[in-house]
Amino acid sequence: MARKYLLFCSLLLILFFCNDAGGRLGLAQDETSRIRVDVVLVQLNVAVTDHKGHYITGLRPEDFVITEDKLPEKIATFEEGSEPIRKLIDVPPSASSGPSQSRLSSTPQPEQPSSTGDAAKPASPLAGANVFILFDTSNYMYRGFVFAQDSIADFIRSLDGVNKIAFYSYSRNLSRATPLTSDWDQVLGGVRSTVAGDDAALYNGLLLTVKDAAQLRGRKAIVVFSNGPDNASSVPPEDVAELAQSTGTIIYMVSTQLAQSDPISTAVFDRMSKATGGKAYFSRNWGDEKKAFAAIRDDLAHLYSLSYYPQLNSNRGWRAITVKLVGKDLQKYHVRTRDGYRLRQTAQ
Repeated sequence: MARKYLLFCSLLLILFFCNDAGGRLGLAQDETSRIRVDVVLVQLNVAVTDHKGHYITGLRPEDFVITEDKLPEKIATFEEGSEPIRKLIDVPPSASSGPSQSRLSSTPQPEQPSSTGDAAKPASPLAGANVFILFDTSNYMYRGFVFAQDSIADFIRSLDGVNKIAFYSYSRNLSRATPLTSDWDQVLGGVRSTVAGDDAALYNGLLLTVKDAAQLRGRKAIVVFSNGPDNASSVPPEDVAELAQSTGTIIYMVSTQLAQSDPISTAVFDRMSKATGGKAYFSRNWGDEKKAFAAIRDDLAHLYSLSYYPQLNSNRGWRAITVKLVGKDLQKYHVRTRDGYRLRQTAQ
């Protein structure tokens, strides 16, 4: 009788452990079959101009067609200048919930400036934008240093309505003279505190600036003032351009004739700014510098901001973006924006 009782208990224990193991195996299978999907907005800053370079305003979301790797995308949000953001899609499309272990690199929906109750005062077309200014303080800048400071100071004063400004300088190392702030006097003080000297590590400093800008939402731009080529960086310009593209950061390059005399720098400045949706300006004198800064301010004020949730796409590398206008009347205009981005892996 005792033997039968022991045998019965043994069978119960065996059944218990088998069921528990089976349950754990099923749970493990459930865990491995779960798909973690991180879906965020890809934001584009788009400039539309005619053949004379005049900005085209008043366009609507339905006037734009966006494709990523030739896949049509639906616009999720749309914004022009000081107009409020138009939210066109409440939730990501179901196609975006496919198997993906990567976070899509992009910029979330921009933050909107809070209302002050002054309904009579129109919002600035630069409202919500954040601007980083990167100033060359290398030994290339010994000549005309004060004139360069004046041009940058005038540019800062012209950015009425911008959310925040940061002022950095670079020679061999990057100096974050004035972190991102809405205190214009503090930024101007940072400009006046700079001094020239040492080699120029432009791409090193620019990469660090892009990383700082990447943490922000909404429209963000880096305006680089360079008086000569890079002669001290360990980072290739291609890495800088790729990170700026992947984080939706526009780069504008303002340079003097000294940098333009170097064919390599000219090509790199042009290619880098164009890849991010910006422009490169080469000035013959200090008066042209001020014109270049004014053109950048005008460009920032006329950008359309469009965003979308990417469709299911097995491509884990570079993704090409194309933005076109719909209709015969609009196809004659020129569209400028970044031409793509690369998925950035994040730790799970």
